Amino acid sequence: MSRDIPSKLIQTIDCKQGAVRAVRFNADGTYCLTCGSNKTIKLWNPHRDLLLKSYQGHGYEVLDAQAGCDNSQICSGGMDKTVRLFDVATGKALRTFRGHAGTVNCVKFNEESTVILSGAIDSTIRAWDTRSRKNEPVQVMDEAKDSVTSIQVSDHEILSGSADNHVRRYDLRIGRMMADYIGKPVTSVTFTRDGQCILVSSLDDTLRLIDKDTGELLNEYKGHKNSEYKIDGCLNSKDTHILTGSENGLVCIWDLVDVSIIALRLFCSGYVCEVLGNKMQYKDYI
Repeated sequence: MSRDIPSKLIQTIDCKQGAVRAVRFNADGTYCLTCGSNKTIKLWNPHRDLLLKSYQGHGYEVLDAQAGCDNSQICSGGMDKTVRLFDVATGKALRTFRGHAGTVNCVKFNEESTVILSGAIDSTIRAWDTRSRKNEPVQVMDEAKDSVTSIQVSDHEILSGSADNHVRRYDLRIGRMMADYIGKPVTSVTFTRDGQCILVSSLDDTLRLIDKDTGELLNEYKGHKNSEYKIDGCLNSKDTHILTGSENGLVCIWDLVDVSIIALRLFCSGYVCEVLGNKMQYKDYI
């Protein structure tokens, strides 16, 4: 087994949040956030199984959250159609942004954590300025024809996946949108660490590696089950392996280049909807 692949269970956390809808590391992997069906967000030191803070304010299930670049704020979105901004230290809800017509599936800060981007079942991506006193979105991207399921942000790009079978990339430098047709509902999108490719998960038991600039299909990865639920995929810290969950309780790991499955690990009896990689002290954790 490659040393780049996590192979030992080091912690199990009982979150006591009902169904855990998302798990997110902070930037350096020191802490993680869990989003629950009980309307709460919890901040953990996952290496010590230590609950640091709980955040309340959402009216329904919380589906996604992210810590800001300096770890002082958390943004979140959920089934109450709102995007919320919390102060990490006090737990206080600083802002509530309303405007989506349906469930907010995903949220992301920009790199400076001054803007929150949210994708929702209403087929839109909305940008919210956290520094402004206004609660209206500063921009609405409405090119999707179905639910926006996933968002990633780089210094000058916004990447989105949608249930309308498309991946869209917005280049903020030139004001241009580029779309790639996948053929099946897209549940997860992420940039490779080098920023040259896009990893796409879709509801046909397949992950695809796509050239970001040309849209060329470089590789397909099969062996997991994913035809009903939103399941995220990710890459390890060196862009050498791909990881994803599965609806049969497995975590699957592939070699990026030769497409071979090198590990199948049974984590639970239900479906694994979230596999999250993070680099921490030259080691990979999921």
